[in-house]
Amino acid sequence: MNEAYRIVGTPRFGGILVVSDHASNAVPADIDLGIDPALLEQHIGVDIGVGAVGALMAQRPGVAAFQAGVSRLVCDVNREPHAPAVIPIASDGHAIPGNALDHAAHEARLARFHGPYHAALADLLDRAPPALILSLHSFTPRLAASDEPRPWHVGVLYNEDDRAARIAIPLLAAQGLIVGDQQPYSGKLLNYTMNRHAEADGRPYLGIEVRQDQIGDAAGQTVWAERLAALCNDVAMRLE
Repeated sequence: MNEAYRIVGTPRFGGILVVSDHASNAVPADIDLGIDPALLEQHIGVDIGVGAVGALMAQRPGVAAFQAGVSRLVCDVNREPHAPAVIPIASDGHAIPGNALDHAAHEARLARFHGPYHAALADLLDRAPPALILSLHSFTPRLAASDEPRPWHVGVLYNEDDRAARIAIPLLAAQGLIVGDQQPYSGKLLNYTMNRHAEADGRPYLGIEVRQDQIGDAAGQTVWAERLAALCNDVAMRLE
């Protein structure tokens, strides 16, 4: 097992692969971010709930999960390798002093986490091409800098390829959910992992952002794991 990622379940040709770039809040023992450890439990450190939802989904035959092994504060694998936020020196108003790295240390951090994560994902997609990739993230009910609540239970994100999104949005809405189309932000702005591994190769994918309070406990995680597994199977069949 590589520290940059983990695979849960057995990837299968024609199955569903759940990819979560921000599933973990782990920080290796030899890395000191210089922050209050409590921040790692918040959204700046991890996409709350998605690791558990992906693992629950991967208990089903034909579904596997590919999850980042470290916190996005150590290395954000959903950023271009030379984007400023790939090893953030600040996040949501919090300084990350341990990430003030010189060039050599910055490149070493990328080589340790970013490179292996994306190489392993590319290899997995080649070895066991799924019928659908589920890119699974979560978002906060409101931003720290805003009093404006985010009303969507779930958002569907995409860049140029909206094939799966167009199928999924009405299916989710039919369940009585408030569904954001390119909300709470647009997949045209932030979609690095799926741009690289799905859109670049024409692989169908569904970008899902679940509001964190929906999957913050075991009950909600179970509900959403069942909902998303059924949704992915439905979308995959309709894409064929």
